Amino acid sequence: MKIGYARVSSTGQNEAAQVDILSRHGADELFIDKASGTSREGRDKLAEALRFARKGDTLMVTRLDRLARSVTDLHAITQELQGKGVDLVVTEQHIDTSTPTGRLMFTMLGAIAEFETDLRKERQLEGIAKAKEEGRYKGRPVTVDANAVREAIAAGKKPTTIAKELKVARSTVYRLALVR
Repeated sequence: MKIGYARVSSTGQNEAAQVDILSRHGADELFIDKASGTSREGRDKLAEALRFARKGDTLMVTRLDRLARSVTDLHAITQELQGKGVDLVVTEQHIDTSTPTGRLMFTMLGAIAEFETDLRKERQLEGIAKAKEEGRYKGRPVTVDANAVREAIAAGKKPTTIAKELKVARSTVYRLALVR
């Protein structure tokens, strides 16, 4: 049996392109996660797909980064698949772990994917450090006028009324009322 696994990082993303590719490659069963790929945690459909796979089956993904973002996770998943006698096929990168060349390509591309993730994190941290140095990184901009909340409370208005007038959550009104 060919088992397809698709993953998008957030609910705002669409898995349709992955599903289409997996279907064209003959996926008999599809498992779809909407979760980050940085770890296996929270990826219930991946766990389900791995449990579902039986000896002689093939797990298909469109790209390695849809399966995992670290070499450690990739190897753990493939070892689990190998232990069950299940092959891995990565359709868009032409990887098939049932062949020696496929296993080599799998290892190389997995290492490159992890390297790219590490570089992205490094660049992000550099950008944050530079922004802090220049005084531009101060968190989210203030959107509620705390003085207006305090003045409304002093005038005797109820928190629910203030929240409606200022278009904020009632909890925001309570929080700002406590901060002096």
